[in-house]
Amino acid sequence: MKLWIAALSLALAACATAPAPPATGYDPALAQRLGADERGMKMYVLVILKTGPNTTLTDAEKRPLFEGHFSNMARLAEAGKLVAAGPFGTNDRQWRGLFLFDVKTVAEAEELTRTDPAVAAGIFSIEATPWYGSAALMETPAIHKRLEKPAG
Repeated sequence: MKLWIAALSLALAACATAPAPPATGYDPALAQRLGADERGMKMYVLVILKTGPNTTLTDAEKRPLFEGHFSNMARLAEAGKLVAAGPFGTNDRQWRGLFLFDVKTVAEAEELTRTDPAVAAGIFSIEATPWYGSAALMETPAIHKRLEKPAG
Protein backbone atom coordinates (compact mmCIF):
# COMPACT_ATOMS: atom_id res chain seq x y z
CA MET A 1 0.00 0.00 0.00
CA LYS A 2 2.85 2.41 0.86
CA LEU A 3 4.46 1.63 -2.48
CA TRP A 4 1.21 2.43 -4.32
CA ILE A 5 0.83 5.77 -2.46
CA ALA A 6 4.46 6.64 -3.19
CA ALA A 7 3.99 5.83 -6.89
CA LEU A 8 0.78 7.87 -7.04
CA SER A 9 2.50 10.79 -5.28
CA LEU A 10 5.38 10.70 -7.75
CA ALA A 11 2.98 10.57 -10.72
CA LEU A 12 1.00 13.53 -9.40
CA ALA A 13 4.17 15.50 -8.75
CA ALA A 14 5.39 14.79 -12.29
CA CYS A 15 2.08 15.99 -13.72
CA ALA A 16 2.19 19.15 -11.65
CA THR A 17 5.72 20.05 -12.80
CA ALA A 18 5.47 18.90 -16.41
CA PRO A 19 5.70 21.72 -18.92
CA ALA A 20 2.49 22.77 -20.57
CA PRO A 21 2.10 21.54 -24.12
CA PRO A 22 2.87 24.14 -26.78
CA ALA A 23 0.00 26.46 -27.55
CA THR A 24 -1.66 25.84 -30.87
CA GLY A 25 -4.39 27.67 -32.62
CA TYR A 26 -5.71 31.16 -32.17
CA ASP A 27 -4.66 33.07 -29.05
CA PRO A 28 -6.93 36.11 -28.71
CA ALA A 29 -4.88 37.65 -25.89
CA LEU A 30 -1.68 37.44 -27.94
CA ALA A 31 -3.44 38.79 -31.04
CA GLN A 32 -4.71 41.77 -29.06
CA ARG A 33 -1.32 42.42 -27.41
CA LEU A 34 0.42 42.42 -30.80
CA GLY A 35 -2.26 44.51 -32.53
CA ALA A 36 -3.24 41.75 -34.97
CA ASP A 37 -6.32 41.89 -37.14
CA GLU A 38 -8.47 38.82 -37.89
CA ARG A 39 -5.79 37.56 -40.32
CA GLY A 40 -3.00 37.87 -37.74
CA MET A 41 -1.63 40.86 -39.66
CA LYS A 42 -1.13 44.56 -38.98
CA MET A 43 0.06 47.73 -40.68
CA TYR A 44 3.64 48.92 -40.30
CA VAL A 45 5.71 51.53 -42.11
CA LEU A 46 8.66 50.23 -44.12
CA VAL A 47 11.55 52.65 -44.60
CA ILE A 48 14.20 51.99 -47.21
CA LEU A 49 17.55 53.62 -46.45
CA LYS A 50 19.30 54.57 -49.67
CA THR A 51 22.69 56.06 -50.39
CA GLY A 52 22.31 59.73 -49.55
CA PRO A 53 23.76 62.85 -51.13
CA ASN A 54 26.69 63.14 -48.68
CA THR A 55 29.27 60.77 -50.16
CA THR A 56 32.44 62.74 -49.37
CA LEU A 57 32.84 62.08 -45.64
CA THR A 58 36.02 60.41 -44.46
CA ASP A 59 35.93 57.21 -42.41
CA ALA A 60 36.86 59.27 -39.33
CA GLU A 61 33.89 61.57 -39.97
CA LYS A 62 31.51 58.64 -40.56
CA ARG A 63 32.51 56.69 -37.43
CA PRO A 64 30.61 58.79 -34.84
CA LEU A 65 27.63 59.08 -37.18
CA PHE A 66 27.37 55.30 -37.48
CA GLU A 67 27.85 54.89 -33.73
CA GLY A 68 24.89 57.24 -33.35
CA HIS A 69 23.00 55.31 -36.04
CA PHE A 70 23.31 52.07 -34.06
CA SER A 71 22.53 53.76 -30.73
CA ASN A 72 19.45 55.36 -32.26
CA MET A 73 18.23 52.00 -33.58
CA ALA A 74 18.66 50.48 -30.12
CA ARG A 75 16.72 53.37 -28.56
CA LEU A 76 13.86 53.06 -31.07
CA ALA A 77 13.70 49.28 -30.61
CA GLU A 78 13.64 49.67 -26.81
CA ALA A 79 10.80 52.17 -27.19
CA GLY A 80 8.83 49.58 -29.18
CA LYS A 81 8.86 51.64 -32.39
CA LEU A 82 11.52 49.80 -34.41
CA VAL A 83 10.42 46.23 -35.13
CA ALA A 84 13.23 45.19 -37.48
CA ALA A 85 16.25 46.75 -39.14
CA GLY A 86 19.22 45.66 -41.15
CA PRO A 87 21.42 46.20 -44.16
CA PHE A 88 20.85 44.96 -47.69
CA GLY A 89 23.46 43.02 -49.60
CA THR A 90 25.20 44.58 -52.56
CA ASN A 91 22.62 45.79 -55.09
CA ASP A 92 22.27 48.16 -58.04
CA ARG A 93 19.44 50.19 -56.46
CA GLN A 94 21.54 52.15 -53.95
CA TRP A 95 19.51 50.46 -51.19
CA ARG A 96 21.58 50.33 -48.01
CA GLY A 97 19.16 49.04 -45.37
CA LEU A 98 15.66 49.05 -43.96
CA PHE A 99 13.70 50.01 -40.90
CA LEU A 100 10.32 48.48 -40.09
CA PHE A 101 8.37 50.75 -37.75
CA ASP A 102 5.30 50.04 -35.64
CA VAL A 103 3.70 53.42 -36.25
CA LYS A 104 0.40 54.59 -37.73
CA THR A 105 1.65 56.96 -40.43
CA VAL A 106 4.46 57.47 -42.91
CA ALA A 107 4.94 60.95 -41.40
CA GLU A 108 5.60 59.45 -37.96
CA ALA A 109 8.14 57.00 -39.44
CA GLU A 110 9.85 59.85 -41.27
CA GLU A 111 10.04 61.84 -38.04
CA LEU A 112 11.62 58.90 -36.21
CA THR A 113 14.05 58.32 -39.07
CA ARG A 114 15.19 61.94 -38.93
CA THR A 115 16.49 61.24 -35.39
CA ASP A 116 19.16 59.01 -36.98
CA PRO A 117 22.52 60.84 -37.19
CA ALA A 118 23.45 59.09 -40.46
CA VAL A 119 20.19 60.24 -42.05
CA ALA A 120 20.56 63.75 -40.64
CA ALA A 121 24.12 63.93 -42.07
CA GLY A 122 22.94 62.86 -45.52
CA ILE A 123 24.74 59.50 -45.55
CA PHE A 124 21.31 57.95 -46.09
CA SER A 125 18.18 59.23 -47.76
CA ILE A 126 14.87 57.48 -47.18
CA GLU A 127 11.73 56.22 -48.86
CA ALA A 128 8.82 55.21 -46.62
CA THR A 129 5.62 53.33 -47.38
CA PRO A 130 2.84 51.57 -45.45
CA TRP A 131 3.36 47.80 -45.29
CA TYR A 132 0.94 45.07 -44.21
CA GLY A 133 2.66 42.13 -42.54
CA SER A 134 2.40 39.53 -39.81
CA ALA A 135 1.77 40.89 -36.33
CA ALA A 136 4.15 38.17 -35.13
CA LEU A 137 6.99 40.44 -36.24
CA MET A 138 6.31 42.46 -33.09
CA GLU A 139 8.06 39.65 -31.18
CA THR A 140 11.27 40.04 -33.21
CA PRO A 141 13.09 42.48 -30.87
CA ALA A 142 12.54 40.28 -27.80
CA ILE A 143 13.67 37.17 -29.66
CA HIS A 144 16.71 38.97 -31.06
CA LYS A 145 17.86 39.87 -27.55
CA ARG A 146 17.96 36.14 -26.78
CA LEU A 147 20.05 35.40 -29.88
CA GLU A 148 22.65 38.19 -29.81
CA LYS A 149 25.76 37.34 -27.80
CA PRO A 150 26.79 40.02 -25.29
CA ALA A 151 29.75 42.15 -26.35
CA GLY A 152 33.11 41.47 -24.80
